[in-house]
Amino acid sequence: MPQGDLLYLGHMLDVSVQAVEKIRGKSREEFEEDENLRLALAHLVQMIGEAARRVSPQSQQAYSQIPWSDVIGMRHKIVHDYLDVDFDVVWEVVTTDLPELISHLSPIVPPSPNS
Repeated sequence: MPQGDLLYLGHMLDVSVQAVEKIRGKSREEFEEDENLRLALAHLVQMIGEAARRVSPQSQQAYSQIPWSDVIGMRHKIVHDYLDVDFDVVWEVVTTDLPELISHLSPIVPPSPNS
């Protein structure tokens, strides 16, 4: 694995877990009413996409079970015209896509010494 990829994969995993934890136990209504939560989750989703974009093509090919183009494209999917965030997409990504991404990344990324 090219140097740096493990760092990006670990970042993707950590941020995905953080996002899922933030929404755990929250209803869609609670999500809609909490602007800080919505903005935080939108930012975390964008961070995941940016980290994924930096993973080398070699590692993307080696871990082809991860839908790389979808993960990389998450930022573009939630942000429209640089002015508006589609929070329906944020909700869908965090509640559906990120748990699946976590299940793909967990076997790849060794546990951190602090966990």
